[in-house]
Amino acid sequence: MMTPIPQHEALAEAYQGITAVVGDLDDHDLQRPTRCHGWLVADLLFHVLCDAQRALVALASPAAGPPDVDDVTYWRAFTPGGNDDGARHAWWARRSAVAFDRPSGLVRLWCETAPAAVRAATAADPSGHVTTQGHVLRVPDLLATLSTEAVVHHLDLVLDLPAAPRPGPLATRVAVTTMDGLLSDEAVRPAGWDDHEYLLKATGRLPLSDRDRLELGEVAGWFPLFG
Repeated sequence: MMTPIPQHEALAEAYQGITAVVGDLDDHDLQRPTRCHGWLVADLLFHVLCDAQRALVALASPAAGPPDVDDVTYWRAFTPGGNDDGARHAWWARRSAVAFDRPSGLVRLWCETAPAAVRAATAADPSGHVTTQGHVLRVPDLLATLSTEAVVHHLDLVLDLPAAPRPGPLATRVAVTTMDGLLSDEAVRPAGWDDHEYLLKATGRLPLSDRDRLELGEVAGWFPLFG
């Protein structure tokens, strides 16, 4: 049996991983492209910053329970493909990011906010429930959703930063577990995929090859698992 993942430790690793990518970037490198359509590194960092801020609000917003989603079913609402809401958010995030005097201002705010979110996660009661985005989740499930998003966006951030570190193993394991949950117990990912390739293909960042489709069979039609 696989050892349960300490979700606050995974979130700490996920957020520290993003800090390791952006912490020393100058204003020029913060304007490099990412895997997210229309977003530069600074724009995507703003989006992840909003997630860390949402974590702080959620962890200070206890709910009575029971939960209505868990760390896997939470993602079923995020359907693949473009839509008006996604395009509006992308445009809003980009305009908000450029409101900073310099891109490096976003890095400073991230470096203040992310550790605070981790401290709140570490102090949270793992048996408690919180509310966020209209849902009620168990605290560990909330933290798993935050780690999954951070890991996927970490991979988005490093598209044009080949020397940047990749997500750490514990946080990656959380994200992979999420994808496995969305994929179903019967489906098996192609043996040639490493964890990061799996995450990129599961979220539509990389297309499936003909060999992938052959190995996946009818399961290939489920990809991407979320957008």
